[in-house]
Amino acid sequence: MKVIAVIPARAGSKGIPNKNIRLINEKPLIYYAINNALCCEMIDEVIVSTNSKEVQIIAEQMGARVHWRNEQLCGDEVTLDGVIYDATTSCSRVDTDIVITMQPTSPTLRTATLESAITYFKDNAFDTLISCVNKPHLAWRQDDSGYKYPDYQKRLNRQYLPPYYLETGAFLITRKGYVTPESRLGEKIEVFEVSEDESIDIDTYSDLKTAEHVLSNQRVAFYVNGNTKRGLGHIYRCLELADEFYVSPDIYYDINQTTREIFGESTHNFIGVNGIGELFQTLSNKKYDIFINDVLNTTIDYMIALKACNPAKKIINFEDDGEGVLKADLIINALYQNPTVQQMKAGEDFYICGKTFLFYDPIEIKQGVENVFISFGGADPQNYTDRILEIIKTSEYQKYNFTVVIGRAKENVEALLKYNDIENIEVLYDVRNMPQLMSKCDIAITSRGRTGYELALLGIPTLAMAQNTREEKHGFVSQENGFNYLGLNPNNSVIKANLDLYLSLEQSERQRIHNKLLEHDLRNGRKRVLGLINSL
Repeated sequence: MKVIAVIPARAGSKGIPNKNIRLINEKPLIYYAINNALCCEMIDEVIVSTNSKEVQIIAEQMGARVHWRNEQLCGDEVTLDGVIYDATTSCSRVDTDIVITMQPTSPTLRTATLESAITYFKDNAFDTLISCVNKPHLAWRQDDSGYKYPDYQKRLNRQYLPPYYLETGAFLITRKGYVTPESRLGEKIEVFEVSEDESIDIDTYSDLKTAEHVLSNQRVAFYVNGNTKRGLGHIYRCLELADEFYVSPDIYYDINQTTREIFGESTHNFIGVNGIGELFQTLSNKKYDIFINDVLNTTIDYMIALKACNPAKKIINFEDDGEGVLKADLIINALYQNPTVQQMKAGEDFYICGKTFLFYDPIEIKQGVENVFISFGGADPQNYTDRILEIIKTSEYQKYNFTVVIGRAKENVEALLKYNDIENIEVLYDVRNMPQLMSKCDIAITSRGRTGYELALLGIPTLAMAQNTREEKHGFVSQENGFNYLGLNPNNSVIKANLDLYLSLEQSERQRIHNKLLEHDLRNGRKRVLGLINSL
């Protein structure tokens, strides 16, 4: 069966001037329909019907035939039926059995989808097959008198409504005998469902923008691991960043290090692998534009193998302290202040804060300290939480309220929760409302990690201590930036003396510290990070 595709592309669009030759993702709109038709092995001939010299040049350069359309067929009131009939009867060089109308206003159609539709058409002996998108909604109609009435029998959530098919314009496949100046529809008509991404029909400027986004979309993958021993900062950042892409990324994790439950209720596509070998084997069947590692350290061997099995266009590593940074396209480390390689971006400008923190204003500095926030997250290897609780349980601190947050990595949770028996101490485990808890406090005590950024964002005067030698390298939490940093594993007398100092600080001094902390722009880091990724 001989198949031709006719692409109608006249000049003179009024809604969007020069629509058919506007550049979308660096190519003219008409390019996409022509390219789909030419790449489809089931189409024998591609004809572009036009009265535009620019369209003619583009079509001929791409290898399509051009039929110069009579001006009588170029008016706004002319339907496509006459245009397609004119092209098939006047221009085709083959003895045609099937005619496919492909409108250039559907640039996001994929060649594979077109081929599937043609196969479906042939296998089922339809007369006509029309591309449609299933978009069920609670819709209303209007009769001749203007009365509005529901176009549904029962109000249901969208996923439970019956199918509602809208034509997309991507293709209309029909048997040649049904192509007349008045129609292209046969007797046995069926619809072929296309995805929402492929259903874009460009009529407005917003459609152009949407099509640009879809055509330039990149396939994104993460490899991330976190657990109660290592901490969950990598997981939290992965989930924050994954939400910033306008695609649903694949998120890989090693089942020997990380459980699915660690990611919470997120509906991203999580893929567990049994070690690096299975990761590479899985990736060899995929193709990503962006691959993001958030696994603490990488090796050169790992990076070489990663590029060999899946040559992504961009490989980005977060907080990577290993030799693999030499093979990454971009390294982002908000916790370090100075880059160690040319392609590293380091420092506070690249901190990605949690979305919920953006909805909280900095605290107001009160006349005196009343509430204290304490959290060391992770495993708290120096047992700071235990040591501080022993300090503050005495009557000396009864006039202050302490909120102590412990994470899932802490081993002696049950013992620490017993401090809730003390009236002015509240110990909370594995919370989800950190900004709410922080914003109620006047001062804080924490480690030298991500929580320091969160407290600075809210302008909370903070005492900080490193939990390990790695945290000693984290430069943001420092005296220079407004923190009182006590170093790694200070003794209890030092901790107590500095706590007493902060509890007694005058309002003016806490206000000075508050202002110093707020000098840092910590709310726009995700925008900067995405800008770096997209500029690679």
